[in-house]
Formats: sequence, C-alpha cells, structure tokens
Amino acid sequence: MPRPQLAERYDLETVRAHLSPTSTWRRYPAASDRAAWEKIPAPVRRELIDRGAERAAEDWEHLKATLLLDYARSGDRNSYQNPHFRRRTRLHDLVLAECAEGRGRFIDAIADNLWLTCEESYWGWPAHLEIQAAGAGLPDCHEPTVDLGVGETVGHLAWTVHLLRDQLAGVSPQLLPRIQHEVNHRVLTPCLARDDFWWMGWQTGRHPVNNWNPWINSNWLAAVLGFETDPERRAQAVHKIMRSLDVFIAHQPEDGGCDEGPGYWDRAGGSLFDCLELLHRATGGKIDLFAEPLIAETGRFIMRAHLTGDWYVNFADATARPTISAALVQRYGRAIGDSQLIAFGQWAERHQAGRPRSHIISLNRSLASLLDPVAPEPASTPATADIWLPHLQFALMRSPRLSVAAKGGHNRESHNHNDVGSFLACLDGSPLLIDVGVETYTAKTFGPRRYEIWTMQSQWHTLPTINGAMQQDGRDFAARDVTFSSDGDGSIFALDLAGAYPPAAGARRWMRTLRLSPGGVLTLTDDYELSAAHAPTIWNFITHRRPELTTDGAIRLHSTDGAQAILSHAAGIYRAEVDEVAVTDPNLQKVWGDLVYRLRLTELTPTDRAHREFTITPAGA
Repeated sequence: MPRPQLAERYDLETVRAHLSPTSTWRRYPAASDRAAWEKIPAPVRRELIDRGAERAAEDWEHLKATLLLDYARSGDRNSYQNPHFRRRTRLHDLVLAECAEGRGRFIDAIADNLWLTCEESYWGWPAHLEIQAAGAGLPDCHEPTVDLGVGETVGHLAWTVHLLRDQLAGVSPQLLPRIQHEVNHRVLTPCLARDDFWWMGWQTGRHPVNNWNPWINSNWLAAVLGFETDPERRAQAVHKIMRSLDVFIAHQPEDGGCDEGPGYWDRAGGSLFDCLELLHRATGGKIDLFAEPLIAETGRFIMRAHLTGDWYVNFADATARPTISAALVQRYGRAIGDSQLIAFGQWAERHQAGRPRSHIISLNRSLASLLDPVAPEPASTPATADIWLPHLQFALMRSPRLSVAAKGGHNRESHNHNDVGSFLACLDGSPLLIDVGVETYTAKTFGPRRYEIWTMQSQWHTLPTINGAMQQDGRDFAARDVTFSSDGDGSIFALDLAGAYPPAAGARRWMRTLRLSPGGVLTLTDDYELSAAHAPTIWNFITHRRPELTTDGAIRLHSTDGAQAILSHAAGIYRAEVDEVAVTDPNLQKVWGDLVYRLRLTELTPTDRAHREFTITPAGA
C-alpha cells in the first residue's frame, strides 16, 4: 500500500496559495450568529446553558507550585493535573453555554478563566516538564516547551477566541492581546523554531512515534489558524505540521492498527482525523487525504477493536471500557465514505449515553458534534466478523457466544506491556479472561522501573512463566511465525512466542495455537521445547471472577455478568491455585471493581518438551 505524504503532495507553495488567512478563517459560526446556534435542538441548548450556570458558580482552582512539585517529589501526577483539568473543563462548559444562550452572562467568567490561564507559568502537565532542559520540578518560563497539556490548552484558547472574539474584546482592550502574546510565546514561536520536540517525529531514537504526534499537531494547527497573523509564518507552520504528520502516517501499519490499543486510538487515529479535517477546511478542500486507503484503514481500527457492548480489546495501556468519541467516528466514516463506520459511531453514541464525561474534553470535537452532525445510517449492531490485522499481529475471533482476541507483536510497542501471545475472551457479552490494563499514571509508569508494575508483567497476562522467567521488555523480544486463518471450520491464530522470553527461560520453541470452533469452543495448545527444565512451567489465566477448582482436569470460569465456561485440561499434570488480587487503583476499580484473580496451573513434573492442551467450553455448549 503506497504511503500518502502530505508535505510532498502539497508543497509549501500550495499551502501559501490555498490557506485561509486569519481574517477570513471560519470553522464554526461565531456566538453572535444566533441563527446558526439556534439550529441546535432546544433541549440540547438548555442542557448546555444549565451546565454553564453550574460552572459559573464554582470557585477557581489554585494551581500551586507545591502541586507541580508533587510529581518530582513523589511521582504523583494527579494532585496538579486534576485541578488543571477542572479549569479546562469549566472553560469548555462556559463557552458552550454562552454560545447556546447568547446573552453575555457567561462572558466575565470566561474572561476570568482566560486571564487565569495566561497567568499560569506552565500550560502542560508536570510529568512532561522533563522535556525542558531544567528537567522536572517547576517550569523554566524562559524555555517554553510543548506537551499534550500545552496543546489542549492552546486549543481551548483558539476555539474560544474563534467563537467569542468580539465579546472578549468588549471586556477589556488588553485581554485579546495578552492571549495573543502568551500563545505566541508558548506555542507558535517554539513549535516553528524547534525541531527537537520528540513528538514531532524527527528524533525517533528518543521515543517511538505515538498519539502525541497527531494530538499535539491538531491543537498546534488550531492555534496557527486562529492566532498566526503573519502570512508567511502561517504557511510555514502549517507545512511543518504536515511534515510532522507525515512521520506519524509513515509509522502507521497498512492494516491501520493502533499498537497503543483502542483506548488511545481516540488521540492517535482520531487526532489524525482532526488534523486532516482542519487542513481540508482551511484550504477549501485542496488538501485532502481521505481517499487514501491507509487513512481509511486507520479510521476503521476502532470498530475492529470492539469486542461486545462496553468492552474493547485493551492490549497495552488501553482501558477495557473506553468512552470513544462517537461523533468523531461518524464524521470519519462520512469523510472516507464508510457507512458501516458511521453506523458503528451512531451505535456507540447511543450505547454510551449517560456515561460520565472524560476529564479531557476538546472544544473542537464538542463543537463539531453540535454543529456538524452526520445524517443517521440505518440502525444496526456492531459487526461480528473475524478480524485479522497482520502488521499489528492482532486477531479477533468470534462465535455466537465466545469472542477471543489475541496478539503477537513485540515488547517495545508504544505503551507496551510484556504480553506477546496473550489473549482475552468474552462470553455472552462480558469478559471471561481479561487484560487488567494500567493503573493511574505515576512517575514509575514511564520510568526505568515500569516493568516492576504488576499489570505490565507477563505473569499477570494469560501467558506461561517458563523456568521461572517472565517475558522481557525490548524490541528484540518478539513473536515469530505468526499466522491466522478463518473458514467454515473455525478460526486459528498461531505464533511462536519463545522469542519474547529472555535466555534464562531456555525456550527454544513455544508454539501457541488458539483455535475457536464455529460452536464456540476455544482450544489452546502450547507445543514447546526447552533447552532444559530447571523449574516447572506455570500457565497463568487472568479473570475477573473467582475460578472454581471443581475437579482435577476441570475448572469453572465465570464471566463478569455470570455466564459460565469449563476450562478442561489433562488430569494429574498440574497443581491448580487461585491468587486473589485486591484492586486499589481508582482507574482499575472503575473497570473491575475491588478484585481480580489469577488462575495458576503449575506442572507437577518439569519437562523440557511437551504438548499441552486446554479447552474452554461455554456451559451448555
């Protein structure tokens, strides 16, 4: 599949010729355009206004120096981030309330927020101060650096001014110039002048390309379109954004897979869409990649990673129950002409109704959802076909009752867990075998001690522990000989996972095969050869409900919603034990509650080569 290249296809001269100037750039109607805003249904406008009234009555959070220092001192990110997010969410709500009502009563509260934002020494998140030369701690205001939080902040400012410029100018003649000064100093100038922010993609040895690239670029682009008044700097900045996006596009596999998992697609493939949509609109449709197959495949990943109901395949740091940007999915489907993706987005919007909002809410996406809705597709449920993404080495196998997701890959993927060859399963619409996910981020999460965290380790995934050894992190620790097939006789995913283990495991070959029959019986086969057997092999199975050790050779598993299956194995071969793990992290508790479990099947007699087979049969099958 040829790789589309924005900056080569649309050179700087093309950008100069077709880019809207600041004076005429208009993505959304101004708040003063009452006819446009009153097209939004009255109940929706009423909800926006009521929420804004609640926000206007609240006190502003204090973003103190000691809160910023908490990260450097203890690794705690949230003591600063949580009040920071509340400030941004309040601005979001106040702006939408003013646009919905149009009477000016929220303008002073919006001005307060904007002024407080300008007064902040740093617009980003404390964990990312490591980008600056001074390192983590307090920000060096003489070296403005740009991270995700800075990007989201400047995006909020850009869209707020886009909608309410005239009203804000009436508050004070100093307000808009102050915002312009801070945006220039903190974002426009450093992003144009510097090439060493790793997220731009030109220093891939420092960090793998991930969601930071399109996410920050989408907000930088919004800032350029909204604030950059010099025509030449404006064109150069847009073209540099395009060059940076080309790095991300080149990193995308041909199958469109997101190695960070579906929970990050929203800010990876989803943010790429934000960028392409803005480029398309800002150039009158001249810049357009939506006909490219790779762009279409990237959009479809979120639909393909859906398991059932609330549940998505959550390899890596992704959560098992993400709230996706359903309106964005619909617009993505419209842009690439995929009615199935539109229908999936509309199904997700209905299914997610009433869920709590994310702590990070982008004005651009909220505005597009309100003002640029997609015509409904015929009501449908998500697709039930098997999925195979060969470049990501991701398989999703389905039967009427049991769905199984498995992965190959390597152990240096973005947001990696040591999980090559792991799989998860849903029975009758809820999880049976799980990937626990990731705890609340701390300094340890992305530091040298990352793999001391239990949820990152292979022994806390449905994988074997070989000669006492877990999988090793690093690009060289990877799957081999990965294959997938699907026909009338069922689906088969197979790989050699020996290469994911360190030399201490002594694994010469470990051929793992997952076979899902049309009737919904899963057969796991591990065919292996070790250089020597120094310790018994342990097979780990991670669950949300306590397994029942009924008889030797049969174990009863329970899904989250109470459906049952029998895990069968050869009698007299293993010692079966269940570990109960208290879940204390609030992010994991939202998904799994207070407990998860590990079923361990330990060989009674270590052996250096064997053929082991396990079957999982839904009750009544």
